[in-house]
Amino acid sequence: MKKGKYAFGVDLGGTSVKLGFFTSEGELIRKWEIPTDRTDDCVNVIPDIARSLRGEMEKEEIREDDLIGIGMGVPGPVQPDGYVEVCVNLHWHDLYPARQLSDLMGGVPVELGNDANVAALGEAWKGGGEGAEDAVMVTLGTGVGGGVIHHGKIVAGRHGLGGEIGHIHVRDGEPEQCNCGGYGCLEQVASATGIVREAKRMMQKSTEPSGMREYGDQISCRTICDLGKSGDALADETIETVARYLGLAVSTIALTVDPDVFIIGGGVSRAGDYLLDKIRKYYDSFTPISKNRGRVVLASLGNDAGIYGAVKMVL
Repeated sequence: MKKGKYAFGVDLGGTSVKLGFFTSEGELIRKWEIPTDRTDDCVNVIPDIARSLRGEMEKEEIREDDLIGIGMGVPGPVQPDGYVEVCVNLHWHDLYPARQLSDLMGGVPVELGNDANVAALGEAWKGGGEGAEDAVMVTLGTGVGGGVIHHGKIVAGRHGLGGEIGHIHVRDGEPEQCNCGGYGCLEQVASATGIVREAKRMMQKSTEPSGMREYGDQISCRTICDLGKSGDALADETIETVARYLGLAVSTIALTVDPDVFIIGGGVSRAGDYLLDKIRKYYDSFTPISKNRGRVVLASLGNDAGIYGAVKMVL
C-alpha cells in the first residue's frame, strides 16, 4: 500500500457491521462486513470491529499514525460528548463507544454519530445530494428515520433528537400508538409497516375491488407500490395518502431549515419516481410561499451511505 493518510468508516447495525477503508480524499479502497455479535448484550461488538480494522491495517501494511481517524454510526441517539444513553437494537445502555474503540485502536481519533444522521451525511456528500452543503434525508424503511446536514455537518441537536423525522406529528385522531409512545407520527403512515397498515384500513372501509385483497394479511409494502404503479385504484389511493403526509413533513422541514435538497432513501424509496412525484406534488401544495426551495431527490448510495457518512466525519 502506498504510504499516505487513510481513514475507516463503520456503520454498525443490528445484524451486521459494514466497514470501509478510504483515502484521505474520500476514495473508497475496500468495503466489507462482519456479523454483529448479539451475545451477552453485544459486549463483543466494539472489540470485533477493532479486530477487523486491525486486520485490514496489517494487510495494507499501515500503522496508527497513517490514520486520520475512524468514523462510526450507531443505531441510537448520540450526545455531543459521544455518550450513548441507549441503543435499543443492541441492548446498549450508558456507553461511550467511540472512546472504547479509540482505546482498542491505540488512540486513533474516533467520531461517533447516529446511523441515520451519518447516512444523511454520506448521501449529501457522495450520493443523491452530492455536493450539497445543506441537506435533509428521510429514510423510509421498517421505521422512518432521517438526518439534517447544515454547512456539511450533522445537526444532532442538544439532546440527540435532531433528524428524528419519523416522529414528527402529522395526523390527528390516530388510534394506534407509535413505538415512541406518541400518536399520529409520520412513521405510523410512511414506513413500510405503516403503509401496510394504511392499505389494510383502505380495504376495510371500501368495497372497491383491488388486487391487494388477494394477498390478505400477507400484503407487503412492495406489492402495494407495484399495484399502485400498475393502476390499482385502491393501492394508488394508499400511496397517495402516504405521499400527502410525507409532503406535509417535507414542507414543514423546508420552512424550518430550508435545505438545498431533500433525499428520500430506505427500502420504500425503491418505488422511485412513482412515489417521488406524489411527494413533490404535496410538497409544492404545502409550500406555496416560494418556488425557490429545496429539490426532492432519491438516495443513490444504498447500503454504502453509512460508511461514506461515517468517514466524512473524520476527513
